[in-house]
Amino acid sequence: MLIETPRLDLVPLQVEHADEMAQVLADPSLHAFIGGVPATAGQLRSRYERVIAGPSTPGESWLNWVIRLRDEDCLTGYVQATVSGDTAEIAWVVGTAWQGRGIAGEAASALVEWLPVRTVVAHIHPEHKASAAVAAAAGLAPTDVWQDGELRWTRNT
Repeated sequence: MLIETPRLDLVPLQVEHADEMAQVLADPSLHAFIGGVPATAGQLRSRYERVIAGPSTPGESWLNWVIRLRDEDCLTGYVQATVSGDTAEIAWVVGTAWQGRGIAGEAASALVEWLPVRTVVAHIHPEHKASAAVAAAAGLAPTDVWQDGELRWTRNT
C-alpha cells in the first residue's frame, strides 16, 4: 500500500528498487551506528527478494517501503516495520545526500500513523542524535530498556 505525505511517497519495496537504492545507501557513514558496509545492487536484489517473500515465523509480517521524494522524483531511503501481534518494530534510513531535510521524520511519522498496532518500538544507538530526533518526531519516547547496546523507544496508542 502506498503511503503519501505532503512531500513523500512511501512506495512498497520492489526488487526493481535495488539499483537506485544501492546508490542512495552507498555512503559508508550510514553504517557508523549499525555496522556493516554498503550493499551492492546485486546484494540488495537478493535481500529484497527475501524480504518480499516474507518471514518464516508464523504471525509475523515484514512491511517495507522505499521513500520517494516527490518533487525530485528520486528515492531517498527506506522505512520498515516488523509486525508481530499488536506490536511493530520500526527502522528507517535516509541517504546522506537527503539528510537534514526532515525526510526521515516525515516518513517515520507517516509509517507510525499508518500501522494498525497498539505499540511501536525502535532501537536507537545512544549517540545517534538524528535517529533519536526522528523517533521523537514519530511520537516515540525513550525507555530504560537496552538491547544490544541500543536504547528502546516506544509509542503506545
